[in-house]
Amino acid sequence: MNAPPRSTAPHDAGLRRDNRRMVGKLVVVTAAMFGFGYALVPVYRSICEALGVNVLSLAERTRPGAAAAPAAGTQVDRSRKVTVEFDANARGVWDFKPEQRSVEVHPGEMTTVMYEFRNLQPRAMAAQAIPSYAPKQASPYFDKLECFCFNEYTLQPGEVRRWPVVFVIDPRLPKDVSTITLSYTFFEVGGRVPPAPAARAANPPAQEARS
Repeated sequence: MNAPPRSTAPHDAGLRRDNRRMVGKLVVVTAAMFGFGYALVPVYRSICEALGVNVLSLAERTRPGAAAAPAAGTQVDRSRKVTVEFDANARGVWDFKPEQRSVEVHPGEMTTVMYEFRNLQPRAMAAQAIPSYAPKQASPYFDKLECFCFNEYTLQPGEVRRWPVVFVIDPRLPKDVSTITLSYTFFEVGGRVPPAPAARAANPPAQEARS
């Protein structure tokens, strides 16, 4: 006589418990990864400042939202020229680029360069740009008077904005530095952000001499 089939209920209940545990672990890992992505920019700043690599300029560290104005009486040094090259890197689904790849400026001369941003994702994203300089010793002599990198901003799906960088090269820049590369890395970040600055409809002149 055949024995009655054994019940599989305890086995099925055990599988369900294991599946719930696995789902819980995956949720925790996903939340941790999401939180790490939001913390990336402050972590990046801390590491770079500790190592002395790609640090923000002194004005950006001491006065968030605005760079220090050039000292009164600063003269344009027309005896020399410095080539400033512009680079852009996007750590996300963005189209991010300067409208000019390089300019030649006299130290002490105010210059404006535009950057274009396009959000390629079907959702709004908050982001911030982090600047770095090469060679490293040029950083204290690169004074940004206006820059989108001072704040975090939100771009809507498909939105395109044009934002300026207004800068002056300090005439005290060492004579052996003839080329400076200004590089921006654009990161997605979290949290509340201020409204983006108004886009400029017309191209400003690439260079504007200080009066």
